[in-house]
Amino acid sequence: MTDTTNTKQDRIRVLFVCMGNICRSPTAQGVFRQLVEQAGLADRIEIDSAGTHAYHVGEPPDRRATETARRRGINLSDLRARRATVEDFHAFDYVLAMDRDNFRDLSELCPPGLSNRLKLFMDFAPQAPVREVPDPYYGGPSGFDRVLDLVEAASAGLLKDIRRRL
Repeated sequence: MTDTTNTKQDRIRVLFVCMGNICRSPTAQGVFRQLVEQAGLADRIEIDSAGTHAYHVGEPPDRRATETARRRGINLSDLRARRATVEDFHAFDYVLAMDRDNFRDLSELCPPGLSNRLKLFMDFAPQAPVREVPDPYYGGPSGFDRVLDLVEAASAGLLKDIRRRL
């Protein structure tokens, strides 16, 4: 799929990407999935997540991310890490990097002519005080709450953007 024009019948496909696909991107997948379901758009929007590195392929999200999300009513238990591929740029309308490092890695992976699909996730939350979702992996529990706050803000903006395309 190289054409970014979607008709009313097409599904919009969204891919969230962080480094290992066990903290930020699965959190974004879970938050956005719930938001899409609540909006009644689950049949119109496909959601996935991936990592720029293969450190955790096949593993569930980090237990701290899972627990933090669970406290907010978001289920991540069915998600498993995978690595982003060149094919993802053909399959997804939105390839959303959590930070500039992952954006750079994805830019190097992106085939010619598809760079318009790659964006920083926080660009969908222009009111937020930061432009990147920080990696909470080596920090304490408050980092996972911060990630959820940022992901929730950007997810609302992303859904608004997608509604314009549906």
